[in-house]
Amino acid sequence: MSRLSLSLAIGDYDRNRPLLDGAVRIDGVEIVPMMLTPEEIFFRSFRDEAFDICELSLSSMSLKTAQGTPAYVGVPAFVSRAFRHTSIYIRTDRGIRTPQDLKGRRIGLPEYQLTACVWVRALLDEDYGVRPSDVTWVRGGIVDPSRVEKIAIELPPEIRLEAAPAGKSLDMLLQDGEIDAYIGPRAPPCFERGHPEVARLFADPTALAQDYYRRTGIFPIMHLIGVRRSLVEAHPWLPATVLKAFEQSKAMALAKLADTSATKVTLPFVEEQLAAARDLMGPDFWSYGFAPNKAGLDNFLEHHHRQGLSKRRVRPEELFHPSTLDGFKL
Repeated sequence: MSRLSLSLAIGDYDRNRPLLDGAVRIDGVEIVPMMLTPEEIFFRSFRDEAFDICELSLSSMSLKTAQGTPAYVGVPAFVSRAFRHTSIYIRTDRGIRTPQDLKGRRIGLPEYQLTACVWVRALLDEDYGVRPSDVTWVRGGIVDPSRVEKIAIELPPEIRLEAAPAGKSLDMLLQDGEIDAYIGPRAPPCFERGHPEVARLFADPTALAQDYYRRTGIFPIMHLIGVRRSLVEAHPWLPATVLKAFEQSKAMALAKLADTSATKVTLPFVEEQLAAARDLMGPDFWSYGFAPNKAGLDNFLEHHHRQGLSKRRVRPEELFHPSTLDGFKL
């Protein structure tokens, strides 16, 4: 039987690499692999349905699911996760000392609906009482002023969202003091260059993230995998097969990470960091699958709705193909 020839667009992460280099194969599929940045994948997938199987933004998938029938069917392989306490940057000359000091400020973000921004607003709301309506949001490109919101959104009137001035990037606005703070998945270049008046809001974001995990059990999900809906309709076996392959790929990456005879990443203290992650979060600290992640997904979808992005409260099950919600066991 001939294999399906399908495009696969994912990031170049250790947990994906066995799929990209052929060490793991998707049953019944011959892939055309593409290693792209999340920004390119998301723009092309949600604008043009450009790929057969691809990495997707959790927020964009949630928004599309709330709107109707998205072009992709979700698979609970969560290839990107991150604690976002590192993602809030401030001007140090504005008297911002605590998260509550962000109330009434102008905060830049690359897109209101970005998953990282949803999680930051969620933690500001839950832990510090800073509501999305307490802030004026300024949307623009981090570096390129021409960046747009990839999916059209309609926000409730209490959410104040304005466009950055023409020709001005968020990095320029933060550098010049025209906004008070910035949130986003990437650090603003002026911070990386060592701007003397730009810093992270939290001095020890790792300690806060560890405390957040101890209290909530949530390791925030950023990206999932999607399969083009028309393909799933023609080949309903495909989503479960894709999930199986991504699970195998992640397992292979973790086995390599644990082999410290020669570390696989260019970073000191890998063995100690791995042990610390397991002590805090258990052996399956980067879990795939629906059941172990339902609570975190539910928390995200609640905030997504409260922040005005999804017009109705999406249930976690709606994001995924039914065949991926459970699996066989021996």
